[in-house]
Amino acid sequence: MSQKDQAAVCRWVEDFMGGRITHCERQARWRPAYFLDLERNGEKIPLYFRGDRGVSDSAQYALEHEMACLKVLSAQGIPVPQVFGFCPEPRGILMECSPGQADLSTAATAEEQASVQRDYMRILAQIHALEIQPFLDAGLDAPSEPERLALADLPLWEKTYRRGKSRPEPLIEFALGWLKRNVPPAADSACFVCGDSGQFLFDRGRVTAVIDLELAHLGDPAEDLGALRCRDLSEPLGDLRPALAAYEEFVGHSVDHFLVDYHTVRFAMTTPLATVPVLSRARPGVDLIQYLCWFHVYSRAPMEVIAQTRGLELPLPPLPEGESNSRSPLYEDLSLRLAPEAAEPGFEDYARQTAWRTAVYLERSNRYGPALAADSLADINRLLGSEHSDIAQADAALEAWIGKADAGADDELVRLLHRRCVREEVLLEPVLGEFTGARIQRLD
Repeated sequence: MSQKDQAAVCRWVEDFMGGRITHCERQARWRPAYFLDLERNGEKIPLYFRGDRGVSDSAQYALEHEMACLKVLSAQGIPVPQVFGFCPEPRGILMECSPGQADLSTAATAEEQASVQRDYMRILAQIHALEIQPFLDAGLDAPSEPERLALADLPLWEKTYRRGKSRPEPLIEFALGWLKRNVPPAADSACFVCGDSGQFLFDRGRVTAVIDLELAHLGDPAEDLGALRCRDLSEPLGDLRPALAAYEEFVGHSVDHFLVDYHTVRFAMTTPLATVPVLSRARPGVDLIQYLCWFHVYSRAPMEVIAQTRGLELPLPPLPEGESNSRSPLYEDLSLRLAPEAAEPGFEDYARQTAWRTAVYLERSNRYGPALAADSLADINRLLGSEHSDIAQADAALEAWIGKADAGADDELVRLLHRRCVREEVLLEPVLGEFTGARIQRLD
C-alpha cells in the first residue's frame, strides 16, 4: 500500500469506529497491514488492519472468506481476534490487535515453548471437533467426494497454475503426479481446518489468539498437522513429535503418519504453485526475493518428505567454486552499498533489507549461477540420455519425460530434483532469512 492508501485506511477507521487515530505503523512484511491506535472517549483501542494481498498473488480465497471464518470461530469460543468490520477500499479486515507475541522460537524458556505448543495442539483439536454447519452457513463448501476431501484444495491451486503456466516446471509436475498417484483414504467426514496452521500469538505459556486463517476451509484434520511441518520451516515450532503426541491425546486416537506426510507434501506444494506465476512474469514493485525464497524452500521440502516415505537418502551435491567476470565488481559494490548497518523495526527497514537481499542474490547468481546451471543440465542429460545445451530446453524435455514415467522412476527423480533445489538455494543462502538452515521435521 502507498502513503495514500495508508491515509485512506486511517480515515476509514476513524469514520467507521469513531474517534481519532493517534498512531499508524505499517507492519514490516510483504503484505500490507497496519498496527493502529484509536483514541475514543478517552480510551486507547489497539487495532490491526489486515490488507488484501493484491493482484500480485494467485490467492484462492477472498479476504471476506477469512473474516467469515474468524467470526464463526469467535462465536464458538476459539481464541481469535475480534472482527470489527471490512474496509472496501483499500480492502482489508479491521480487527482487534490481540495481545501476545508471534513466533514460538522467541519464547523465554524451553518450558514456555513446550507449554504454548501443547496449548496450541489442544486448541487445534478443539477446532477440528467443531460442528461444521455454522461454517456452511457462512458460505464454506464441504467436499462432496472422498477424493476431493483427500486432495483438499489442491485442485484450486493447480487450476490457477495451469492457467498461468508459461515455462517448464519439472518439479511441480512430478509432485502433482506423485500426489495424484498416492491419494490416501480420506477422513470419514470434513471438519474445519486452519489450512495454514501453526500461526498464533502467545503470552505466559498460553495461546492468546489463533491468527492468519486466509486458507481455512473444510477438509481432513491431517491437513493441519502436515501444514505445521511447513510452518515450522519459517517459524520454528519446536520438536513436533511431542506436539503430535499431544494432539493424539486430545483427540483420543492415533494419527496415520503417511496421511500427515501426504498433506505435508500437498500443502508445501501450494507455495510453488502460487508463486511461480508471479516469478515467471516478474515485475517491479513485488518482493521478488521473498517469493524466490518461498518457491525454492517449499519446492525442496516436498522432495525431502517423499524421500522419507521411501527411506531414501538425499546426498547433497558438490558445489562449484565461484567465478568472477567483468560484472562482478559492480554487483559486489551494489551489495556493499545497500547493506544495512543494523536492523531496525519498521517497514522502511524491511524495504531496505529487500533491496540488499536482491543485490546479494544478483551478485551470487553472477558468480555461481552458470556453474550451478551446468551441473543441473548435466543431471538432466544423464537421466534422459540427451545432449541439451540449454537449461530451458532440458527442463522442457524433463517435464515431458516425467509425464510419461511411472512410479519406478520416483527415487531417481526425487534425488535429481532435490539436487536442483539445493543448488538454487545456494544463490539465496546469505539472504534466506527465516529459512536459513530450515529442514522439514521427521515424524519418527
